[in-house]
Amino acid sequence: MLYLMPMESKPKVVPKKEHRISRKQMSGNALRILYRLNSRGFIAYLVGGCVRDLMLGRTPKDFDIGTNATPGQIKKLFHNCRLVGRRFRLAHIRFQDEIIEVSTFRRAGEDTDIEEIPEVEHGRRRHVGHLKDEHGMVLADNIFGSPEEDALRRDFTINALAYNIADSSVVDFSTGLADLKERLIRCIGDPSVRFTEDPVRMLRAIRFAASHNLEIEDGVWQAILKLSPIISRVSPSRLYEEVQKLFLLGFAAPTLFLLEKSGLLVSLFPGLADRIHTEPGLFQTLEKNLRSIDELVESGASLSPALFLTALFGESIEKEASRRHQDGIPRRQALDVSCAAFLEEIEKTAHIPGRAATRLCSILALKSSICKMPPRRPGTVAGRPEFPETLVYLSIIARSHNEYNDILRWWEAFISENPIAAEAKELSDETPRKKRRRRRRKSHRAKQGQPDKQS
Repeated sequence: MLYLMPMESKPKVVPKKEHRISRKQMSGNALRILYRLNSRGFIAYLVGGCVRDLMLGRTPKDFDIGTNATPGQIKKLFHNCRLVGRRFRLAHIRFQDEIIEVSTFRRAGEDTDIEEIPEVEHGRRRHVGHLKDEHGMVLADNIFGSPEEDALRRDFTINALAYNIADSSVVDFSTGLADLKERLIRCIGDPSVRFTEDPVRMLRAIRFAASHNLEIEDGVWQAILKLSPIISRVSPSRLYEEVQKLFLLGFAAPTLFLLEKSGLLVSLFPGLADRIHTEPGLFQTLEKNLRSIDELVESGASLSPALFLTALFGESIEKEASRRHQDGIPRRQALDVSCAAFLEEIEKTAHIPGRAATRLCSILALKSSICKMPPRRPGTVAGRPEFPETLVYLSIIARSHNEYNDILRWWEAFISENPIAAEAKELSDETPRKKRRRRRRKSHRAKQGQPDKQS
């Protein structure tokens, strides 16, 4: 199939009077950066997802800026700027309450492109350009270009929109406005090529479809079905970041459905996908768990990665631990072994940091203590750092299975009747422990009444 680049003969410019975007909807910090870049003679655009969301009447989570200023020039303009990234050289401008990402306009590189970036770091020059691995996945892409070239190297047409601070116009370099009106996710160029260059784009298509209630264009969907196995080429640390975006932003339940339907779930979490296909009712249970996670996010709750991991994998780990316990292994040891086996399995695709992994196991371990009625030393249990999340996890599976309600009511009554225990619990969860100061030992010379030598 031949794919033509979805673009007009020239970019479509929508003047201020004809679009719905207002500067009152924008981050004040982003506006300050745009104004300064513009006042210094540089092109300065809001780009990508924030423009898409503003056009849809949604509040963007991030405001990204594109400019023709190089990373070095950006750093000279902003004292609070830090240059980051190897695959893409970016400027992070830090404020007290947010970080604004500023990138230099780039173009799609050719295999022969090599460019030396003049910035010097740690005494070495960075030689970067356009680099792909043997599969065609882009490893480096730092060839500077025009605003139009930058837009057309993006993943989807709805992300190829820009807001020009100079005249408050919206610039559409592709067919983004038309596709946004049709609520359609369409790739810029051949989907197979775009997903091979960066397999994470498949997860982004799923995320936008789930979060914005958009439809994935048929050619894009067919490419995802075909190429879903190559998601394993992405580094585990990067996949973990993307998984958090999929499940912690309020649309986890529809995301799970699309991941399973597209084949990406079996590539991301083969063990979980296999259990879904062999255990009747598991998929429906997980959907209910994730729907509860979505409701918590919508209510304004701040959820940790450990909690959504427990909601997604906890019951499978507990079932495995129960089987081990029936084989004669002590209950806690069976749970520890099952958690370790799960982490070893998932580590092949998504790297879970040690802190989140430890918290996941602690939540599952404390759940058994919470479920014992009457509990032993309930005040001590309520003071454990993982107690709040364990109680939330218990409430999630209570809704999915219609059980544990009596246990939840008992703990709610205990906390209401013991505010001191509840306060201690909150403090243990929020306040870091102070390090104990080590006593300085007297030197041998001091013991003998001789002064120490000064180093």
